[in-house]
Amino acid sequence: MTTMLLALTDALGNLVRFVLLPGHRFDTLGVAPLIDGLAFGGRIADKTFDSNPSLPI
Repeated sequence: MTTMLLALTDALGNLVRFVLLPGHRFDTLGVAPLIDGLAFGGRIADKTFDSNPSLPI
């Protein structure tokens, strides 16, 4: 079982809000509640992927 953490920070990197999701859920499901009711002028996003070295390349 895995867990996914979505975090919203301000321009200085301070945590504003976060959402915990089961790792098998798509992260896009957690974005709407994360930014609901906030006004912002821009956004920067980062996406990472898990690596499973036991899988053949």
